[in-house]
Amino acid sequence: MKKRLLSIPQLMFIAGTRAALGAGVALLASRRMSSRQRRAAGLTLALVGAATTIPAARIVAAGRPSLLKRITQRFA
Repeated sequence: MKKRLLSIPQLMFIAGTRAALGAGVALLASRRMSSRQRRAAGLTLALVGAATTIPAARIVAAGRPSLLKRITQRFA
């Protein structure tokens, strides 16, 4: 597993996108709201989560290796 260095705002963005996607899917599967409300809220959250997956993946892919790994590579 590769270690990546992410800032707190980047980590919050990634967690937020995963939470929106999960909440949307959970609303679609639940029975607590009316069918129309559940479908509208669930699809909106699921689509927002899915649409922000690509930018979140790019943030992780562009994340630098951890400081310890960079130091050991430099002096190895």
